[in-house]
Amino acid sequence: MNDAVHTQSANTIFESAFTELNTAINAYTPNLKTTEIGRVESISTGIARVSGLNHVGFEELVKFAGNIYGIAFDLMPDDIGVVLLGDYWHIQAGTEVERTDRVMDVPVGDALIGRVINPLGDILDEKGPLAHTQRFPIERAAARIIDRTPVAEPLQTGIKVIDAMVPIGRGQRELILGDRQTGKTTIAIDTIINQRDKNVLCVYCAIGQRAAGVAKVVADLTAHGAMAYTTVVVTEGDNAPGLSYIAPYAATSIAEYFMQQGKDVLIVYDDLTNHARAYREISLLLRRPPGREAFPGDIFYIHSRLLERATHLTAELGGGSLTALPIIETEAQNMSAYIPTNLISITDGQVYLSPKLFELGILPAVDVGRSVSRVGGKAQRHDYRKVASSLKLAYAQFEELENFARFGTRLDDITRHQLERGKRIRACLQQGEHQLVPIDAQIALLQALISGKFDAIALRDIPAAEQTLYDELAALEKQDKPHAR
Repeated sequence: MNDAVHTQSANTIFESAFTELNTAINAYTPNLKTTEIGRVESISTGIARVSGLNHVGFEELVKFAGNIYGIAFDLMPDDIGVVLLGDYWHIQAGTEVERTDRVMDVPVGDALIGRVINPLGDILDEKGPLAHTQRFPIERAAARIIDRTPVAEPLQTGIKVIDAMVPIGRGQRELILGDRQTGKTTIAIDTIINQRDKNVLCVYCAIGQRAAGVAKVVADLTAHGAMAYTTVVVTEGDNAPGLSYIAPYAATSIAEYFMQQGKDVLIVYDDLTNHARAYREISLLLRRPPGREAFPGDIFYIHSRLLERATHLTAELGGGSLTALPIIETEAQNMSAYIPTNLISITDGQVYLSPKLFELGILPAVDVGRSVSRVGGKAQRHDYRKVASSLKLAYAQFEELENFARFGTRLDDITRHQLERGKRIRACLQQGEHQLVPIDAQIALLQALISGKFDAIALRDIPAAEQTLYDELAALEKQDKPHAR
């Protein structure tokens, strides 16, 4: 009797378990994911040829063993050319490559302010992990024309000669070019430092720079409190050329995130000469046909699609702006070389730094005759424009008269007066590194110059007179503050 009861109980349990198992099996939906795997056929400096990825898309991100990424750049019938984005020394023929079904992107958000990262989003400082909730693709379409507004709001650099004669507006693209060691990076860094307390966020993109140079830039920004509103994107000279290629696009996506939040952003590309060389290296390794100076045929396009992303958005889109200061290096003062002429045609003006002025100690070494802002006085305050409108013409006339006077020609009183006035203008427009001048002090100085207040002062006493003017202006501001309260 007991055996029959136990048998019946066991059958019941078995049937119940079998029913639950069938129910679970019927309810189970397999979640299968297909992954396309290829293999490395050959590898060279920064480039790998991969076979087996027949459905990969252009500029799709692929993943190598060892968590190294690359971008599918050259799609051929039998294989693809992949631009490597990391330490590729351990990759060899036969290494597996996996599709990711996404394009290259970069983390964005307020957490990036004050941080130093590389174009992949990896942390290069010692401030802990990066907390971000959003990623932007590095390649994004530029704003439509109907979504843009004219450049009319000034972006003060704190550099007298630029603010007075080559004004820069928010949303403008102003090229900084000159031979090496003429102060190009210094002007860009001073502009970033001058944005303190002006509600302008900054992004500094170092492309293929020396590690020591980048460390100095970060140290200068930190010392002047500029890292509180600045993000630094870095690729060093020994990094893979693919990293240098994607660096400015990644930095621009970070800047565009802030612009879309309605903020004003300044981005510095230091410099696009290294960017062009990295792209040339990649293209030659991929066996693409070379053109002028061995650059590929689309070298103009890679820079135009980058700089066209700088703009001033309409109020309906938040009213944010992205101002670009690309830096380019010339050789032997040759502004008509391939890359400089391309960028001059893309940008809204240029600041040219002359090695001759630099050697003479005229700093910043801005050649006013070769520098131009195509926005012009629209990027200046009305009161500033009133005192600076005739300054560039007077300075150009002075330079011409100075060259003429070197022949020992006898000069009349009017010409001598113009020469003396021009020398004082040149002396007043000089300033040292990080010695930035606020806009009110600049207006007072230019007004004193134009009205002839400095004409009776000896040239050697001009710096002291200028400082006295600034001190008196600061004293007047202190007196006015209690009345304003």
